[in-house]
Amino acid sequence: MFGCLVAGRLVQTDAQQVAGDKFVFNLPDYENVNHVVVFMLGTVPFPAGMGGAVYFSFPDPVGGQVWQLLGFITNDKPSAIFKISQLKPGEGGEHPFGVMTVPRLASVAQVGVSIEPLEQLVQQTPVSGATVCAVDSFMQVRALWVICSVHNQ
Repeated sequence: MFGCLVAGRLVQTDAQQVAGDKFVFNLPDYENVNHVVVFMLGTVPFPAGMGGAVYFSFPDPVGGQVWQLLGFITNDKPSAIFKISQLKPGEGGEHPFGVMTVPRLASVAQVGVSIEPLEQLVQQTPVSGATVCAVDSFMQVRALWVICSVHNQ
């Protein structure tokens, strides 16, 4: 249903379904990641009136997981680029993931997608600094398209 992409890495489509409406990608070596792209694969649309809130969690073996809202994707906006290089561990707010028993490694962060009502998604405030400006997003998507086009030839 979802994909996750970091520049210089293979596309991830192996999200773990941790609940009926929650999916998690492991992000190894997160310290060297500036941006992450989360997108719908196009195989399964969101149910009517629903979308996906996108969260990021630093590894924290001592204090438990702290999830930070990055933004959201919908059937009308099936992909988004998020800047994670300026996020800080320990900062976060309410999140729908609860306490998960997914094994965590010290250098593996997680990106989560939670299926939620659209009315709820538009009222949430993403963590400061996670949103990429529209010009940056366009240039990054264009660069990604060029890389993929060259790679597939």
